[in-house]
Amino acid sequence: MLNVLTTPRMLAFHALVLVVVPSFVWLGFWQLGRWEDKAAAADLQEANIAAEPVPVGELTEVGRDVDRADRWRSVTATGTYDPEHELLVRNRDGSQGVGLYVLTPLVTADGTAVLVNRGWIGQPPTATSAPEVPPAPRGEVTVTGRLQYSETPENTGIRVREGLPEGQIMVIDVAEIASGLPYDVYGGFVELTDQEPASDPAPEPVAAPETNMGMNLSYAVQWWVFTVIAVVGWVVLMRRELADARSGGGPTGGPGPDPDPAAPAADPAADTAAARG
Repeated sequence: MLNVLTTPRMLAFHALVLVVVPSFVWLGFWQLGRWEDKAAAADLQEANIAAEPVPVGELTEVGRDVDRADRWRSVTATGTYDPEHELLVRNRDGSQGVGLYVLTPLVTADGTAVLVNRGWIGQPPTATSAPEVPPAPRGEVTVTGRLQYSETPENTGIRVREGLPEGQIMVIDVAEIASGLPYDVYGGFVELTDQEPASDPAPEPVAAPETNMGMNLSYAVQWWVFTVIAVVGWVVLMRRELADARSGGGPTGGPGPDPDPAAPAADPAADTAAARG
């Protein structure tokens, strides 16, 4: 048995199994960890969306971005829109495909503003033509919406391009936008879900996000199934090699089975006589 299992070919196979099995086990736990992270993020998202609205100043302030634990929290703010500094955010999805978000500062009573994503509008016919944007209402309004932290190329995966039409941006980088405004701006921005008084017409509200758990749990199970297959395959191969050795003279083509002790012994003298005759 030892000779069968220690041939160069079998030693190479043992080494492969010793590498593959721990790797597959680790990959399974890595995918499980990713699934747990996504599950925790989804639970936090659902809880924050369902929470009662609070004034925006309780969760953010000027010069400080929104904490990740407060993302999706429902907040309220009262003030007047500043349409002169309105921006359009390119390449955003809506019910009719790719379009733009309408980002309008809302200036509160103390002079501090919060950026409000009023919703989605369709793409204009050409990249250089001006889209039709429903105007922001005049006078004081109270908005309710989901709080979001500032966007960057890193946390969105969006590549910022130069040469955009005036008043259009790629990401909602609050600090950069605030540097060009004549008033202080709260960190983060608000995705509008309700407004009093309501606007008509108005941009399409940004849809509530769907909880995405991903396929990581399935991938984890698949890696562990591959682990079992590798181990079972190793056992089957070992058994086959041993069976072949017992029936066919060993894995290296060595001598066959011992001669039958009951068979008559050869007579050297008779062999010699036969050879001379």
